[in-house]
Amino acid sequence: MDKADFLDSIIEQMGLEQREVDERLRFLQWGPEDQQRLTALGGTMGDVHHDFVNSLYEVLHQFPDTNAILDKGGVEARLRKLQTDYYARLINDTIDTTYVRDRARIGQIHEKVDVRLKWYLGAYRLYLCHMLNRLSGHSRGSLGSEDIETYNSLLKKVFFDMTIAAESYVLAKHRALRQSESRYAHAMRGANDGLWDWDLASDTMYVSERWEAMLGMSCGQLGTSARDWLRRVHPEDRLALKKSVVDHIRGRTELIRCQYRILHQSGDYLWVLARGVMELDTEGNKRVAGSQSDISDYIKIQQQLERDAGHDPLTGLINRSRLNDILLDISHRLQRPGARRAALLFIDLDRFKLINDSMGHALGDEVLVQVASRLGRCLRPGDHVARFGGDEFVMVLDDLAQPSDAEEVAGRVLRCMREPLFLNDRSLVVNASIGVAAMEPGQTPENMLQAADLALFSAKDAGKARFKRYNRVMQEHSRWRLDIESAALQALKRDEFSIVYQPVFDLRQGPDAPPVAVEALLRWRHNGDSIPPRAFIPVLEESGEIIPVSYWVIEQVCHQVRSWQLDGWHHLIGSVNLSVPQLREPDFARRLQQIIVEAGLAPDKLVLELTESMLINQSDNALPVVRELVAMGVQVALDDFGTGYSSLGYLNRFPLQIIKLDRTFLKHAHQDEQQGAICRAIIRLCDSLGLAVVAEGIEHDEQLGFLVGEQCYLGQGYLLSKPQPAAAITQWLHNGVRGPAARSKEARIETIPIQK
Repeated sequence: MDKADFLDSIIEQMGLEQREVDERLRFLQWGPEDQQRLTALGGTMGDVHHDFVNSLYEVLHQFPDTNAILDKGGVEARLRKLQTDYYARLINDTIDTTYVRDRARIGQIHEKVDVRLKWYLGAYRLYLCHMLNRLSGHSRGSLGSEDIETYNSLLKKVFFDMTIAAESYVLAKHRALRQSESRYAHAMRGANDGLWDWDLASDTMYVSERWEAMLGMSCGQLGTSARDWLRRVHPEDRLALKKSVVDHIRGRTELIRCQYRILHQSGDYLWVLARGVMELDTEGNKRVAGSQSDISDYIKIQQQLERDAGHDPLTGLINRSRLNDILLDISHRLQRPGARRAALLFIDLDRFKLINDSMGHALGDEVLVQVASRLGRCLRPGDHVARFGGDEFVMVLDDLAQPSDAEEVAGRVLRCMREPLFLNDRSLVVNASIGVAAMEPGQTPENMLQAADLALFSAKDAGKARFKRYNRVMQEHSRWRLDIESAALQALKRDEFSIVYQPVFDLRQGPDAPPVAVEALLRWRHNGDSIPPRAFIPVLEESGEIIPVSYWVIEQVCHQVRSWQLDGWHHLIGSVNLSVPQLREPDFARRLQQIIVEAGLAPDKLVLELTESMLINQSDNALPVVRELVAMGVQVALDDFGTGYSSLGYLNRFPLQIIKLDRTFLKHAHQDEQQGAICRAIIRLCDSLGLAVVAEGIEHDEQLGFLVGEQCYLGQGYLLSKPQPAAAITQWLHNGVRGPAARSKEARIETIPIQK
């Protein structure tokens, strides 16, 4: 509704038709002569009205309420003009429809800007007093009969205006109040809230229909006392609700706001939010009124979010955040006198990456879900298990009678994990390694987890599928390992790497015969200590530093083998182990060929060794690379055959020339019938496929005899020669058989089937 329509509705409600206006004027005894008297004053009133408006606003500025209105931008200037214009119209204009409408509009405006009636009526009193003084002064201190008649006419018109404006003001105020109530009621209906009103003096309480319907009750079923309300509140929440109400009544809080559970007629509890404020009624009695909202759905969502925030979405186990809270609680408990022990089990699945890579992440997730369920069955009452991340889990064992209890649980977990998992009609055994650490008073969660993690690393380092208990030596070893890992990344720049060579011999020749090949092995000496390859090779691979190191090794080997060939051992072959990152290098074959050419080495005098795990994990990447290497003339060997997880299909799928039989097969082959049969079968299979077999780890004469008897003529091991620096190999070659002078032996070397 626009302003004009709103004013029309006010005038209509006042009934200000012409007949009503005439009646009001007749009651005031207004006649044409009255307007004539006022009009006669008009020419002399301009300055009088201007002076009055100035004096009026001086008075209005003395009161905070009116001063606040006038201080609003532009309000005072606008009102001054309106009032000056009005006083001119009051004196000069006749009372017609336009005049009456304007008076009604003034009342509406005063309601809108919140000029209360007391100020409005008071201003008229000041105006009449001012005009009386003006007329008295005009008559030199006393009013003559004509002045009295004029002033009487002014009173009639002023009171006519006052009644019109005051009625309009009141009707506009009522209209605004009804609209406000309507908006509030509409908002309450939209909010679906219930309303309540409590009279503290009489302890009577009113609740709306919606309030009772919220609880499944019919109208009036609750009762009229606040006690009836309180009886339905959940016993655990009553104290909080009482406190919220009392604190507000005593002025400690600005409003009542309390979440609590209240009994529904169904017997279930709803979560509701009560809000309210206290005020005094017309008699000065305290009343508290407010609303009640059903927040059950909100609470359910909040509780679910809180649960989700503390739980792993895949397994349903608690997550790291919730685990941290539990560890903090236990840390505090352990500081109390007589507290029982607690421990952590850090659990990591063995070979889980292989499961993900070979069977897919969806099946890997199902493995994690089943493992989580299985770990849960190993818990004692009061214990916890969390998914720490990836394939790592943490068990929290609280209230232990003695330290060995934790090891008993760890053993139970290992036994449980050895049972097959059943996934899509297939069974799978997933072993785990476990680190066990006692929790000490005052430890932070980080310290607790670090200790268990170090023990886990020790378990994996010892062969996996076992548990290890934490001790301080592990901490010292961890620091050493961190130092080593940091130094390993700088070792190539610092020229700390070296290469040793382990010879490969033709087992049919005598002990003084030169080798037919040498396998290059990387060594690192740091601060005077020899660092084992298993301590630094994984670091180089994870960081990518293995790539420049590997190219350096290949360059050194190619140049060294070529140097030996130029010294007379023309058919000597060099062998180098490849790393996974090198297989991923897009230009590996090109760079390798460049190195071979620069060294002057024939491609068939270089063997590159791959492991079974490299073939299975990098199958798609490895096959085209291997084919490219073979096309260059380089020989490719499968190292540690039999220790990985590949099938015999890889022997046919990949263009291999050499199989290196792992030492584990040879160890007892000469005395264990079953192992001997396996070795024999591998040798026969490779021979039928045209593959050369090199036996690794020959340490006893009996093993040597077994191999020669089975017609496996290539081998290496400590019985024959330990790995040696290039200088030692050179000296040995020169002190043994000199190439050009030993034609018979050189001829035999050419017949060794290391290249098929």
